[in-house]
Amino acid sequence: MVSGALKPSGETAGASLVPANPTLDNLVTVFTRIPFARYLLNSFLTSVAVTVLLVGLGALAGYALARLRFPGRGVVFGMFFATLLVALPVILVPLFYVVSRMGLTNSYAGLILPVAFTAFPVFLMRQFYLSFPTELEEAADLDGAGYLRRFAQVVLPLSAPMLASLSVITFLATWNSFLWPLTVARDSDLWVVQVGIASFQSQYGGEWNLVMAASLLAAVPTLLVFLVLQRQIIESIKASGLKG
Repeated sequence: MVSGALKPSGETAGASLVPANPTLDNLVTVFTRIPFARYLLNSFLTSVAVTVLLVGLGALAGYALARLRFPGRGVVFGMFFATLLVALPVILVPLFYVVSRMGLTNSYAGLILPVAFTAFPVFLMRQFYLSFPTELEEAADLDGAGYLRRFAQVVLPLSAPMLASLSVITFLATWNSFLWPLTVARDSDLWVVQVGIASFQSQYGGEWNLVMAASLLAAVPTLLVFLVLQRQIIESIKASGLKG
């Protein structure tokens, strides 16, 4: 991909992996032919919003299902878990119908809210909190801390490695999503980067150097997020004294 993005149009069909005359003109052309910066911004805003909602609500719900004792807790968790067995294409039509009736099509809310409440973060965080040492919470309980204070001041800081890992997974999945953004956003000003690349490829499919340049630009933010959060995960593990 990097090699193809740096090749001029005359070298695209060549078999050489290293471009003979590398150029950055392809990257510039992508931004001039289509509003690629807008697509990147839409993907960034959508991915950040979905990540914050999914990680935050998943941590809260997972802790509640792991620690709180209330009637029907197992049934609630079973219902959450059952939704993991249903793929997005199965519910695409009814989900679009609901979003359309709510007037959320062609809006950031339509891109974010329907995919910001899924069961995977709840399941992952519940399993993590089931193995979380209760002694730390009992010490906070002796100081008069309630569930929310205990969660915010004791549990959440020690959950940083898992939260960082979940953030990476969620951000990458949202950034690479294609089907739902294509369905709910017909306005090109709301297209995310994956939809933009698909449209770009349909227009300039013969110019593979430009297609590779667009794909490279779309991959750079995900690599940066992964590297930044990977460093945070390592630092969090060292700070908490966990061994692995």
